[in-house]
Amino acid sequence: MKQVEHLDIANHSEYIVIKEAAEQIEHAYEPQKAIRTILSLISRQMGLNRGRILLEEGDSGFLHVAYSFGLTEEEIQRSRFSMGEGISGKVMHTGTPMIVSDIDKEDDYLFRTVDRSTLPSETVAFIATPIIRGGVTIGVLAVNRLTKRSRSFDKDLGLLKLISLFISEILSVHSMLQKQTQILKEENEQLRSMALGQGSQFGIIGESSALMVALNKVSRAVNTSVTVLLKGESGTGKERFSRMLHLASHRQDGPFIAINCAAIPEELLESELFGHEKGAFTGAIQMKQGKIELANKGTLFLDEIGDLDLSLQAKLLRVLEERSITRIGGTRPIPIDARIIVASHKNLQDSVNQKTFRLDLFYRLNVFPIMLPPLRERDGDIRLLARHFLNQANQEYQSSAIFDQGALNFLESYDWPGNIRQLENVIKRSVLLADDNRFITAPLIENIIIDESGIIHNTSNERVPSDAQSYSAESNFSHGQHSHDAFHHQPFSQPQTHNQGYTTQTYSNNSAFSANLVSSHQESGLPSFADSRAHNTMPNGPEPFKQQTGDKRNYWRVSEDESTLLQQALEAARGNKTQAASMLNMTPRQFSYRLKKLKLE
Repeated sequence: MKQVEHLDIANHSEYIVIKEAAEQIEHAYEPQKAIRTILSLISRQMGLNRGRILLEEGDSGFLHVAYSFGLTEEEIQRSRFSMGEGISGKVMHTGTPMIVSDIDKEDDYLFRTVDRSTLPSETVAFIATPIIRGGVTIGVLAVNRLTKRSRSFDKDLGLLKLISLFISEILSVHSMLQKQTQILKEENEQLRSMALGQGSQFGIIGESSALMVALNKVSRAVNTSVTVLLKGESGTGKERFSRMLHLASHRQDGPFIAINCAAIPEELLESELFGHEKGAFTGAIQMKQGKIELANKGTLFLDEIGDLDLSLQAKLLRVLEERSITRIGGTRPIPIDARIIVASHKNLQDSVNQKTFRLDLFYRLNVFPIMLPPLRERDGDIRLLARHFLNQANQEYQSSAIFDQGALNFLESYDWPGNIRQLENVIKRSVLLADDNRFITAPLIENIIIDESGIIHNTSNERVPSDAQSYSAESNFSHGQHSHDAFHHQPFSQPQTHNQGYTTQTYSNNSAFSANLVSSHQESGLPSFADSRAHNTMPNGPEPFKQQTGDKRNYWRVSEDESTLLQQALEAARGNKTQAASMLNMTPRQFSYRLKKLKLE
């Protein structure tokens, strides 16, 4: 008689689990589905229930449930442990597995995830094993099971160790796929940015409505002889716009002469501008043409016109009125036909009031003013400019750096007091310091910005200039408190009154609101912005940016503790985000960024 072979059901179940779990590695591109399938297998086949994978939550130092089977949403939210806390925290901290044969008799078992009343009334055990990758513990695999079962704890632990290897492989492959996807995505975006830069005839990169308003004004002045005054903070691209005005005009074949009035010593500037005759002064061994004369039939760009000496202002006024110059030591007027473009980051109206700038010259220059928007007001352009500068830096340094996930979000959340010039500088440094010469991360950019935090940015002090008002009206753009000192750490009750063309009269009730808001916020046990400003720090920010003057602007990280404060401000402003941002001394961009990150929108 043929002997019948008895099948060991337990071993057969174990084989099925191992086989099907191994097959899930090829589905690593969907880790949620793959890992849940594995946890479902060990629950149905082996009785290892409520399986969960705990991973570190960013750099917070806490473990959280990233994947699970058999847990409710509420139980998942509760399952959060610090390193060394509870059984899971200890396994993560020590890197060694633990078996608790009776959870009711174990003091370190906290019942935080699953309440005891939810579990069976009989004796329940808990098994947790580390998930290890490259010799480093990256997470914990934990399950519940009934203590009184035919399978030994050692067999279940051995199976879970094998399962943890599969899960480690899935997480590793998924991470690799994410990184490769990010690389391809960033390379595609860089190609798009490069194409945009090449297609932009005059090197002006951007698509924001604020930039379009400025470009629209430029187009109106291109083929006229009108004197253009470019206004805006340092680093907003005034020379780039002046070159655009020249290259797009009928004078494009003529010379473009640029001179920075603040960069040349006062005693030499007159000779640079007007030239001199031979023997006009000691050392004048030959005749020299000045910059104004050299710009004949072309364009003359005078940058930082606000720093021009009063005596030279009078001579420049005569040039504008008579369209002729007289060299130093000369007697014969020389006619000139040059397009005059001037620029200043100073408020020339204030300079006139302070008697450091001639009123008649101001009216001669302020014929067609164009306000160039600061980078913080150019929504969407930061990404385009960042990728443009990344392309340039990669070519210059023969590198292939790309932005890691979160880097561009960080760039957009920062206020950029130094505008485009500062952004370019940060990107270039980031390329040189990129991890493995490849990835530019948010922490890397943050460290570079912190390194620059001692710089005081004296940006434009424009106070409701006429063109800023028309700029705001033309763009139909709600700016709110986008001032150059948007990070000015004043108490809430101090309204900002020196913004670029913006007024805070609408928000005159901020003082009462802020007092109540801060009070209620403190009662809730949450840190307030006012408290943090008092200590020259921002909530949950990086190494504190030392506050030195009111013109200093800083970046601070988004904190979950801000949720209540943001919601209260939004309610007080009746849903007006710009007004709510003003109440919290933020820019609308910062306020909207926090709403998005905290999922309050």
